[in-house]
Amino acid sequence: MRQVCLDAAIELEKDGMRVEVIDLRTLYPIDRATVVESVKKTNKLLVVHEDTRTGGIAGEVIAIVCEEAFDSLDGPPMRVTAPDTPVPFSPPLEDAFLPGAADVAKACRKLIKY
Repeated sequence: MRQVCLDAAIELEKDGMRVEVIDLRTLYPIDRATVVESVKKTNKLLVVHEDTRTGGIAGEVIAIVCEEAFDSLDGPPMRVTAPDTPVPFSPPLEDAFLPGAADVAKACRKLIKY
């Protein structure tokens, strides 16, 4: 999702909005300090991953922020994920299933306005 998020950031920058993109290279161990530092700097959190929404890493990242930087948040932590459905096998359906840059940009705009 790194490239999807970077594409969304470029789209948002055209509208005068700046976002910070963090690529968590590993999830175990997770880089808690970088996530918390970013939230303290930006006061927002949008987590993007290609897995389904329920049981995904986004919930864990949000829990970390709620435990360690809740007072820094100026809006609700949000996430952009695939839907809670089985992953399709067909490439065109898989493309529709995965979050895209437009989905990320839309969520960013909503969070920025909050």
